[in-house]
Amino acid sequence: MWLRTPPRRPVTRKAPPTPRQLRWWAGVVWFLVSALLLGFVAHVTLIGSLQHVRAQHLLYQELRTNLALAVAPLGQLDFNGDLVAHGTPIALISIKSIGVDEVVVEGTNPTDLMSGPGHRRDSVYPGQEGTSIIMGRQATYGGPFSGIAGLKAGDEITITTGQGVATYEVFGVRQEGDLLPLPLKDGEGRLELITADGVPLAPSGAIHIDAELTSEVQTTPSPSFTLAVLDHSELAMASDGGGWFEALFWLQWLIAAAIALRWVRRRWGMWQTWVIALPVLLWLGAATAGATMTFLPNLL
Repeated sequence: MWLRTPPRRPVTRKAPPTPRQLRWWAGVVWFLVSALLLGFVAHVTLIGSLQHVRAQHLLYQELRTNLALAVAPLGQLDFNGDLVAHGTPIALISIKSIGVDEVVVEGTNPTDLMSGPGHRRDSVYPGQEGTSIIMGRQATYGGPFSGIAGLKAGDEITITTGQGVATYEVFGVRQEGDLLPLPLKDGEGRLELITADGVPLAPSGAIHIDAELTSEVQTTPSPSFTLAVLDHSELAMASDGGGWFEALFWLQWLIAAAIALRWVRRRWGMWQTWVIALPVLLWLGAATAGATMTFLPNLL
């Protein structure tokens, strides 16, 4: 008895997308890219600056209170014997010649430097024996160190910490590859300011400002860790990939908003859609751009 072979089903080929469908998805991509670019520009020029101003106001209030209560940190460890937390206000730096008056926080990773200049955690505090390193952004989040490249020999820098006011005098400006200053002698202090060098948002490296301590050297606590154990994201021109989850979260919402905008445009009309959707797209674009700022060099 022969078995009957079942008839073969015809193979259905998926029809290629029509020009109308291609135009529809091209519109979605256009909305998405436009929102990202406009959001980045808005974040760099306005939103980041507003965040910086608000953060500095809150940090100043906290630092002033800590100084009044004599609980401001004086080294790598706080009064409880724990490492000073990232983002803790530790000092107030003032450079009158270029109009800098900023609260300095502990830490120099991209997130720390969104609030203001940051103290590199492996270096001594300002006013103490050794070299204190403070890094700041050149253009984004208020660009607190945008003008330090214009400092000249003899310019004065004052920094207020829990140990009092330390005064420094600038003696050198150097770029990547230039000779390092002579090593410090016992009982001497130095300040090194670092920011991005070159065109804003397109740096060619880092620029370093060297200043010598001219006031009395303060008591210097023993270090608990050195540069060898410092996280890579805290070095000059480094980035931090730890914010990918937040960036992906906002990017998903942005993609959904771009698709929804394209879908409702034919039903609501062009102008009605833009009036409602444009603020949403710009907000999501700026939020996505803000989340991706940690992927960029910390001195931008």
